[in-house]
Amino acid sequence: MAVRHQLIRRPPDALWAVLSDPSRYEEWVVGTYSTRPGTGAWPQQGATLRYTVRLGRKEFEGHTTVRRHEPPHSLELEAYSGPLGTARIAFDIRPWGEHTLVTLDEHPLRGVGGALHNGALDALMQLRHRSLLGRLARTVEGASPDRSGRDARV
Repeated sequence: MAVRHQLIRRPPDALWAVLSDPSRYEEWVVGTYSTRPGTGAWPQQGATLRYTVRLGRKEFEGHTTVRRHEPPHSLELEAYSGPLGTARIAFDIRPWGEHTLVTLDEHPLRGVGGALHNGALDALMQLRHRSLLGRLARTVEGASPDRSGRDARV
């Protein structure tokens, strides 16, 4: 199981604003080339988000389903990665003074990824998570004012 944390220098509602906007996932999810709506109202439980991942010249289609949505404390997703199977991706979100401490916990659930899960795979996921959480922090901390003109970094 790969678990990693990141301090985001904004309050939890700023992080939730980014997590709740499916059009922004490609800004911080490593490998995601484009996103588009799936079913339901993201990020409500059961809603889906469709995406394209590029690896070199290859493109792969996938989707993610919200399995647990408890703002402002947790968001749990199940990501479908084609022949690799699915993975559980959980965000634990806690106020940390004026900031937010987010912990990312990911592990394979089904398919080849689950069957072949081992320490080497966890090490690779740790590298991906370092990049993903860094990008998420930069996205949240650099959020621009929302459409009403208020600073989305409140």
